[in-house]
Amino acid sequence: MTRTLPDHPVHWDDGEPPRHASSPPADPWAMLRAHTPARIALGRAGTSLPTAEVLRFAAAHAGARDAVHLPLDVDSLVADLLAQGLAPVSVESRATSRVEYLTRPDLGRQLAPASRDALESVRLGGGGPCDFAQGGSSSGAQDDVRPAADSLNGHPARSRRAHPRQGAASPSTDVCIVIADGLSAIAAQRHAAPLVAELANTGVTARHVVVATQARVALGDEIGECLGAEMVVMLLGERPGLSSPDSLGAYLTWAPRAGRVDSERNCVSNIRPEGLSLPAAAGRIAWLVREARRRRVTGIELKDESDVPAVGDDRAAELPPT
Repeated sequence: MTRTLPDHPVHWDDGEPPRHASSPPADPWAMLRAHTPARIALGRAGTSLPTAEVLRFAAAHAGARDAVHLPLDVDSLVADLLAQGLAPVSVESRATSRVEYLTRPDLGRQLAPASRDALESVRLGGGGPCDFAQGGSSSGAQDDVRPAADSLNGHPARSRRAHPRQGAASPSTDVCIVIADGLSAIAAQRHAAPLVAELANTGVTARHVVVATQARVALGDEIGECLGAEMVVMLLGERPGLSSPDSLGAYLTWAPRAGRVDSERNCVSNIRPEGLSLPAAAGRIAWLVREARRRRVTGIELKDESDVPAVGDDRAAELPPT
């Protein structure tokens, strides 16, 4: 009599030596794992996942949670920007804690009163259009927001104007770059300063650079309005995924002011080594900045055509015949 035990790779007959069952066919999905971080071809142990895959999932989930909750190391980020010859200003939103930031998204879209007053004071030429925000300036409010360079021992305070690199194009007229923690401080910590350097290589420099904490995308609109910027490029940590806890997004808004909506801005997302590389992202952002300045608009009226060859472009010859 032949017996087969469940999940046992051996068949045998009484009095006969065991015979191993034939090997299962190769999993056609397994080879695809080398080309994607997506969770495919995980295998199984009985009716469950293998222990190794369960542990990898738990580690990825922990990494995503850390990305949301870990604070931005402002001093370290500022040091990286200072090394590029920039003089960032640090500001905060009205969210006073990470818990409040996560539970009150509206507060992350508004500048703290002291930050608003301080940005108005640093605007080139003096004065600013920040009177719309609720609450007036209070005595000594500007003490809470300072040029970030002042907060680093050994780094003298510098002019708040960003210095263009040698050989780069002149500073983009009244462009403000805002670096914010968003929902992934890890992304801003790892990729924001290198991306700013890549942007400088493409000729995109900024009159102001601001580091914002507990910030949502719309906070850049109020920052840009207070500084009188024609355009804001906000580099912000995106909501982390299980395979992408350090994804950075760039949000471009022409004529920033409080009340702008998402349809009025352009977004370049998934900026990280495993996604959109820093040089590629910088090239795309630079194209959008140039076109926004030429057309004086961002959002749904400005389509990203940075990959479309222009007339006379050498790449046009590579297009297949129609």
